[in-house]
Amino acid sequence: MKPIKKAVFPVAGMGTRFLPATKASPKEMLPIVDKPLIQYAVEEAVEAGCTEMVFITGRNKRSIEDHFDKAYELETELAQRNKDQLLAHVQDILPSEITCLYIRQAEALGLGHAVLCARAAVNDEPFAVILADDLIDAPKGALKQMVDIYNQTGNSVLGVETVDPSQTGSYGIVEVEALKNYRRITNIVEKPKPEEAPSNLAVVGRYILTPRIFDLLTNLPRGAGNEIQLTDGIARLLDHEFVLAHAFEGTRYDCGSKIGYLEATLAYGLSHPETGGEFRALLQQYAGKL
Repeated sequence: MKPIKKAVFPVAGMGTRFLPATKASPKEMLPIVDKPLIQYAVEEAVEAGCTEMVFITGRNKRSIEDHFDKAYELETELAQRNKDQLLAHVQDILPSEITCLYIRQAEALGLGHAVLCARAAVNDEPFAVILADDLIDAPKGALKQMVDIYNQTGNSVLGVETVDPSQTGSYGIVEVEALKNYRRITNIVEKPKPEEAPSNLAVVGRYILTPRIFDLLTNLPRGAGNEIQLTDGIARLLDHEFVLAHAFEGTRYDCGSKIGYLEATLAYGLSHPETGGEFRALLQQYAGKL
């Protein structure tokens, strides 16, 4: 059983819900306090043991590459000004053993197509997929929790969360059956209407998949939104192997929505060692005006 060493980050989306902020800057570079969303996602992958980061990018995404590249001019300037703490922050964005690969997705044809673009980089190994929009705050990273399950079983694992039944139209929804220590997915449907949903257990932004998924995504007809849906590929995967559902421990913030992004900023701002105290006092001041 091969270990999970590669993590795929689909970052080619246009981020239309955050226009005009995302007109020239990727939504994945939106900051939560002092780090962009994509950095939180990469840190989660590193914690889970991944050493190869595969970014599926599109136009206007060069700032993601720049963020994880070495910034000679900035580092020289900070060193000359003896700003050692800031210099350390810049230099420690990625551990030295981590490698990054960037693959251009020519057309935004859906999450399934984005994952398929990673095939040459992933080859015949199991891999993780992380959607940076879903920021998960957990003592033990959500992906690390899932990697532990994969290491015990060798099965694909999807991160899931219970959502309000009225929200099923925004997610891939799974139906599960209980095994001895795990929950096996028996059905998965992309964005069903509430009255048609098999449950209210939603797949949220974290996947561990075996390389069989690539064959199943190839020649897959377009599904919801006229896109190649990863959910449809996983539905086919269920015919070939067990796929497990893991209700991760932690709090998820849907940073693909404005309210979710603001909630994450609030939560992380309160817990940040540099801003927590003053930010709490500021919130109390504003709360008194409501």
